[in-house]
Formats: sequence, C-alpha cells, structure tokens
Amino acid sequence: MKMVKSLLLGTAAGLVAMSGAQAADLPVKAKPVQYVKICSLYGAGFYYIPGTDTCIKIGGWVRAEYNLNAGGSFNPHKVNGFTRAAPDENAIRARAMITVDTRNQTEYGTLRSYIASGWNTTNGADALYVPRAFVQLGGFTWGKAQSFYDFYNTPAYSNTTNVWGADTGGGGDTVAAYTMQLGNGLSATISAEDPLTRRTAIVGAGGYIAGPYWPDLVANLRVDQAWGSAQIMGALHQVAAQYTVAPTVHPEDAWGWAIGAGVTVNLPMLGKGDSISFEGDYTEGALKYAGGGLGTFLIGQGGSVGTGVAADAVLVGAGAGTLQLTKAYSIVGGFQHVWNPNWKTSLYGTYGKVMYAAPVVDSDWSYSQAGSRTVWTPVANLDLSVDVMYNKLESAGKTLGFTDQSWWQGMVRVQRNFWP
Repeated sequence: MKMVKSLLLGTAAGLVAMSGAQAADLPVKAKPVQYVKICSLYGAGFYYIPGTDTCIKIGGWVRAEYNLNAGGSFNPHKVNGFTRAAPDENAIRARAMITVDTRNQTEYGTLRSYIASGWNTTNGADALYVPRAFVQLGGFTWGKAQSFYDFYNTPAYSNTTNVWGADTGGGGDTVAAYTMQLGNGLSATISAEDPLTRRTAIVGAGGYIAGPYWPDLVANLRVDQAWGSAQIMGALHQVAAQYTVAPTVHPEDAWGWAIGAGVTVNLPMLGKGDSISFEGDYTEGALKYAGGGLGTFLIGQGGSVGTGVAADAVLVGAGAGTLQLTKAYSIVGGFQHVWNPNWKTSLYGTYGKVMYAAPVVDSDWSYSQAGSRTVWTPVANLDLSVDVMYNKLESAGKTLGFTDQSWWQGMVRVQRNFWP
C-alpha cells in the first residue's frame, strides 16, 4: 500500500508541475488596440485622433510653375519691367502647402482650428509663410483667415495673383468676426480686420502711421443655395497720416469706405462644374477693397514708360493740411466650362480705374486684363495648366511724357493636390 500511495502522490505532483509550466508558457492577453476610426461628421478625409472625440484632416498641395513676363504666381505688377536689368521679368517658382483641420462638438457648437503653412522658392529665394491660422466656435472666427468682404474667388478661374478684386485668399487677413445664420442659406457677418492688409499710400504725408490703429470694420449679407451664391458688402478703413511737422502736427484722420456686390451662378445645364461669377466694388480712401494687388506701376518697354500710383489719400495744404481721399472702382468676372473629367477651360477679365481729386493733375489711370486658363487632369489630383493673359495700362502722367502700355503674360503650372 505504501508503494501505491507513493506512486499516486508522485504522479499528482508531476501533473501539477506540468500544468504550471504549460500555464507559464501561455501568451499574456494583449490590451485592446485603438484603431484609427473614420469621422463622418465633417465630410471626407476626417478621422478621430485616438483616445479623443476630436476629428482631424490633413491635406495640402505641391506645385511648380514658370511665369513669362510676370512675377511670382503670375502677379502682373511690374516695376521697371521688360528689360535685361529686371530681376522679375520671368519667374521660376515651387511652392508646397500643408493644411491641418481639427474639429469637435461642444455645448456651444463646433470648435474648429485650422492651419495652412507653406514654403516657396521664387528665382532661388526661399520663404516660409502661414496664410491661415484661425479658431472658430459657433459663429465666431478669430485669427488669420480671409476677409469677410471678399466674394469673387480668383483661383477658381485663373492662376493670377489678383490686381483688381478684393480677394485676400492667397495671403489671408487677420479677423475677429461673428457670422449669424439666418436660415435658407442666408447669413450676415460683422468683422474687425487688420487695416495693414488694405493700406496703399498717403501722398505728401510720408505715408500712414506706423502699425495698426483702428481695425477695418467689415460687414456682409450673403446667400448660398443650390443655384449659386450672392453677397453685398461694405467696409470702413481709417486713413491716418504721419506727422507733417514733426513731431506734433499731423492732418486730421479721415475714414475711407468701400461697398461691393457679387454673384456666382452654377451652370449645370452647360456642364457639371460650370459656373460664372462677377464682383463690382467702389471705394473712397480704401483702394485695396477695389484691388487687393494694387501698388505703384512703372512699366517700361523700349523707350516708353507707363505709370500709375495707388494712394488712399493725398495731403493738401501746408502745415497739418487735410487728407483728400482717392476714388477707385473695379469689376472682375470669370466663366468656367468643364469639358469632361479631365479638361476644363476658363475665361476671365478685370477692369478698374483710380481717380484723384482736382489738385493732383493728370494722375488718373486705369488697368485691364483678359485671359484664359486650360487645366488638364490626366490622373486624379494632378493638374497641369496653361494660363495666358493680356494686360493694358492706360497711363497717368501723359503731360509728363508717360504713355499707355500693353503686354502678354503666360504661365505653365503643375500641381499635385493631396487633400482627400
């Protein structure tokens, strides 16, 4: 019996030892893995940041282009242009942009932050820039976005950096705004915006005071529906000059203003994606609401030169003097036809005029553009475009020997878009 008992005890001990070893060899249960989940609340391309209720979308684009008789991004501003000595007669540019869009729901509405940061090189000169950096909550917008005065979308029809038209989309504008949704696609916005974005010059007074003073006040009433969109808008812009008899005497500040209206109509009966758009603006003492790319022209070809000066005001009189506001108006328009998913063509045109008061003799001038862009998309998210534009400057200063100027410009661009 003792032998049987010992055998049974030994066998039991062996089984216990064997089961312990096998248990030690078993894999430990892994912790649950948090896979990235699609966020469908805000459209395509969003996903949840793991462990949060915040949705994020990463996008951007890369482009390369060659500009003939133009500066960067086809900007038609020319200073002493069209000569062998002009460094900006032709331009070679590459640019890249990354966008980050984050959103989540709160008791006050959608909380959104948006960043667009880029790098470009033009004729070998590198630069970093941030055209967008803003926060939105409910109807509020704070930061660098786009002016709420803007309506006409220049890049929808051309590759140009606009001269006429109020579009600040390329560089952005710093705003503090509130938008109220009124129903049926109707909205109203009031916005305080960076006045430096819309400044030109003050002739005879050494220019504007340094730095921002009062912000520009902008308001719009807009409708967006299936047929398209329309907007009316207005702005107030403080014109404040430097000291004329330093450091105590200066002219009394003036308030420039601008009004505008625009409409975009979708034309699906002609082709999917077809549209036509127009905007008109009139300003006094706030020229850059009529032409966001306005500046001083001094354009020469051969032995002739044309000129035009953009200034919000002219100082008149001795001592403190008074500020006489400059007037300007502009109209811009574009039409796009989509031939098929791989080809689309647009036609566009602009015209504007700057008008000085009587004491500034022979200083009025006008500028017009007309062009066409064709885009080939051989594969999804790759655009190859050719843009050709005719420019005409009706020069100021003809009593001083300046003459009208006209010229052609062209651009070839390759752009790879990688937003979803």
